[in-house]
Amino acid sequence: MGSGSLPTRPSPSALSPPWPIPGRARPPRLCSLGTGKLRAFSIKASHSGLSEVSVQSLPDTEVTGAAYSFTGATTSLTNKILTSSKKITLVRHGLSSWNAESRVQGSSNLSVLTETGAKQAEKCRDALANMKFDVCFSSPISRAKSTAEIIWQGKEEPLVFLNSLKEAHLFFLEGMTNADAKKQYPELYTKWREDPANFHVNGIYPIRELWGTARQAWEQILLTPGENFLVVTHKSILRALICTALGLPPERFRAIDVNNGGMCVFTVNKQGEAMLQALNMTAHMYSDHTYQY
Repeated sequence: MGSGSLPTRPSPSALSPPWPIPGRARPPRLCSLGTGKLRAFSIKASHSGLSEVSVQSLPDTEVTGAAYSFTGATTSLTNKILTSSKKITLVRHGLSSWNAESRVQGSSNLSVLTETGAKQAEKCRDALANMKFDVCFSSPISRAKSTAEIIWQGKEEPLVFLNSLKEAHLFFLEGMTNADAKKQYPELYTKWREDPANFHVNGIYPIRELWGTARQAWEQILLTPGENFLVVTHKSILRALICTALGLPPERFRAIDVNNGGMCVFTVNKQGEAMLQALNMTAHMYSDHTYQY
């Protein structure tokens, strides 16, 4: 070894005998067969040069692992013990007319689902075709209602419209293009965009109120009999639903984003505590991807 040089670490091949060795089996290796489960395989070489391959299943363990428990991770959304744990899939409505025109929507019923939005709703329906839901809850506002009706088409289970799933009310900004709102009400619009928790009109704070509405929606949903629910609604109330489930305050409103047709998944235990399992899934928007969880 020359002066100033460091010793080199032997390669793995230098530490183990070459393979194949006739009559001896290579130690088992692990592989995934694309199913999310691990399989073990071993290769045994013979003097003739032929090999035997054996594959065996390992215990039913997910490659990525899963949470053993999340009790105490968040506060209860119900303050009541549930009869069973729940799984809730949240979906944002498809592209609306005011989405396409870059208008402030809020709680207005004048923004309707576009042709593109209807196709996005169909993609959501197809992506969830393998899922069995006990109930679908939806906002009664047109763009969400139409999305829910497309997704729920042909199902016998109930479709329930909840006022607690309506979008935040944004007063006279509703219907204005974002460019016009910024020009006509620069201070108010900037507050809405940059500090929504403190955005207010005539002493009313829409986002702070939305947190209370979201808690009401969670309680209505989780106290409904069943174990697997679908919820179709709007971006702002979705942000509030996600944040309240995770114990985040209104100041974190813009920390969450959900695209048109995006899906989020929560598991809620019997104590009413929620664990976020998926946020803004959109693979189905760009492919024939289907979900099963």
